Amino acid sequence: MRLIVGFVPEHFSTPLFLAERQGFFLKNGLEVSFKAFPSGSGHLIQSLQEGSINMAVGLTEAFVKAAASDDVCYKLIGTYVKSPLRWAVSTGGKRQDINSVNELEGKVCGVSRIGSGSDIMSKVLKEDKHWTKDFQYEVLDSFGNLRQAVNNKMADFFMWEHFTSKRYFDNGEIKSVGDIYTPWPSWVIVADGVVLKYETVALAFCKSVNEGIEYFKNNTEEAIRYIVSHFDYEEATVRAWLDTVEFSDDASRIDPEIVSKALAILKQAITLPENCDQTCYIQDLHSPIINYDHQK
Repeated sequence: MRLIVGFVPEHFSTPLFLAERQGFFLKNGLEVSFKAFPSGSGHLIQSLQEGSINMAVGLTEAFVKAAASDDVCYKLIGTYVKSPLRWAVSTGGKRQDINSVNELEGKVCGVSRIGSGSDIMSKVLKEDKHWTKDFQYEVLDSFGNLRQAVNNKMADFFMWEHFTSKRYFDNGEIKSVGDIYTPWPSWVIVADGVVLKYETVALAFCKSVNEGIEYFKNNTEEAIRYIVSHFDYEEATVRAWLDTVEFSDDASRIDPEIVSKALAILKQAITLPENCDQTCYIQDLHSPIINYDHQK
């Protein structure tokens, strides 16, 4: 079966491409095409809904929020990264009007898309700070547009993964005014209803990802070279990131408590249906799949 898998082209995707380079997907009977979504998880969700991809690897909060809010055509099937994500809160490099995250209440927040991690985590930040004023939002699509917007004052701040942002802190284009960590494992794997009709296909994909993660762990220097050459990160930044990241032990499993915790926190930060039930959004690949319904 041919899979079209959406991903965010960042350092976290390295085990996927090591798996592809080593032939693990083909060995496990899959033809996989990877499609990059630099604007993030919100675009992944949109593309799953449109049917242009049938699996995705993206941010936990974005997939859980969309699953709870809308009738979606996917379910969460596995955990890709079990460590939390460190979100940097950034503003323009030369801006003197913003110097602390505590100055951001009610300001203009740049996001890649509504429903993306950059959008959802801004609401988690507001809840965490117990602010009463809502942010105003500018939808800006890409990381490059977000950096430009905080410098020309179209937006006051934005949130993006710390290590992706670091080189722009170092060169002075943007400056960090704070950090916030996700209170849940950061990356999950989802599959649409077509894939989930074939349990062995989803399991074969996750098995290949497991092999890619194992190869990544056993070939650290190769992984570092790959990240430095493909994502233009400084080697020191990659090594610092490696000290913080923990990939899943088994990409074919997801703990329902992860989704339950995310829902509980997201309910405080954004409007979600009161009766959302985490079991509706998860498919256990190790249990029989019976009468999969595209609707939640």
